[in-house]
Amino acid sequence: MRRKIPSTNTLSAFEAAARHQSYTKAADELAVTQSAICRQIAALEEFLGVELFVRDRRGVRLTEAGLLYSRKIAARLDDVERDTLELMSKRGQGGTLELAVVPTFATKWLLPRMPLFIKQHPDITVNLTSRARPFLFDETEMDAAIHAGVAMWPGTEGAFLMRESLIAVCSPKLIAPRKKLSTQDWHRLPLLQQSTRPYAWRNWFESRGMKVEADMAGPRYELFSMLAEAAAQGIGIALIPRLLIEEELRHGVLIDAASHAQLSDRTYYLLWPEHKAGNPALNFFRDWIQTQAEQYRDLMGLA
Repeated sequence: MRRKIPSTNTLSAFEAAARHQSYTKAADELAVTQSAICRQIAALEEFLGVELFVRDRRGVRLTEAGLLYSRKIAARLDDVERDTLELMSKRGQGGTLELAVVPTFATKWLLPRMPLFIKQHPDITVNLTSRARPFLFDETEMDAAIHAGVAMWPGTEGAFLMRESLIAVCSPKLIAPRKKLSTQDWHRLPLLQQSTRPYAWRNWFESRGMKVEADMAGPRYELFSMLAEAAAQGIGIALIPRLLIEEELRHGVLIDAASHAQLSDRTYYLLWPEHKAGNPALNFFRDWIQTQAEQYRDLMGLA
């Protein structure tokens, strides 16, 4: 069935006219006559059955429908231009991987290792998009996702990366000069909460054989990066996966407040839809990140 899509020339003429709010300036940019732009816009309005511009004494201006349509068309044309330039620059070699990632994992664990992948595969571009929650691949342009969850997503294949080990951390100023926190300290000091994991502290205390009545009280933060910064500023004690704060621990910005790690029920996976299994860029990235994760697990003594 033939697609209901105007020609690229027509859309380019409309996008230029909408951006300049002028047929004359659009004609100059595209090196055509003003009458050619007028014909393209008229043909597009007839095709759509919608008025896109209105004329007034100062020239032309977009209708409300034209304004909304121009924003969407401009974004689509930018995507087409980007993909075209990328293909031209690589002469059809290599590939691009659209990867959805949980944001703090991407910033603190993945990106510091990405130069190794780029060195090994300079012809593959990996684009990262922040996605903190599960989604349907069919509704996005994503090829794969790195997600921390309790199970695989339906309709996907996946590669195990690592289990999550949670530790309690804070600024050294918060508990100095104490060398060890007492039970009373845990009741007194503020506990920073991760907003999507309301029972995290309760589970962590249970793994130590402890019970703290106010284990769900305290300021809530959505991202682990926020928790880490809040803890570093002395606002309270945060429960954070160790893999996300290695740098802060190494430099003494945060300290382990309890010398106790709990394996949570969250596991990091690289996931992809079944029909993407043959994607060469994805397969190279999968092999590489599995190796990186295995090396990290061995270093940290993780299962």
